[in-house]
Amino acid sequence: MKYVILTAVVILCGFIGYLFSRKYKQRSNFFSALILLCQKFDVEINYSRERLKNIFLSLDEKIKKNLSGIDKNYLLYLDKEIELEKSELFKNIGFLKESEKDVIFPFFRTLGRSDVDSQSKEIKNYLTRFESLFSSADAENKKYGTLSIKLGVILGLFLVVIFV
Repeated sequence: MKYVILTAVVILCGFIGYLFSRKYKQRSNFFSALILLCQKFDVEINYSRERLKNIFLSLDEKIKKNLSGIDKNYLLYLDKEIELEKSELFKNIGFLKESEKDVIFPFFRTLGRSDVDSQSKEIKNYLTRFESLFSSADAENKKYGTLSIKLGVILGLFLVVIFV
């Protein structure tokens, strides 16, 4: 019975480490999806002159999943069900830093507010910002993502040694 409990402690600590590492992976995937969204906006706005709502509705399921609901929150704004506020746009998104939210929110606030040429320049400007945010999030994911899992397992093993 003692070994079952000790094994459960190691597994629990490893799971807690996995939960911490998931935050870093979500941030990296989010910025990757945001970059793909910007590229899609640039193409659709310049060439097919598609409306914003239709662009969001035609997104790939993987991109929608990695955007963690920000697309749905923006669609609610487009349908005038909610006001575009920072808290509403980032509802249920806890893995982003406040400084990252401060960069992303103006992007969504300015979408569809100007002519095609100005909008294209804005999107390209934000695309470079999002690429730098992605590179830092990806670096943090590589550095701390696996470290969190390893530290969780090591903590579990440390607790096993203490209890034995």
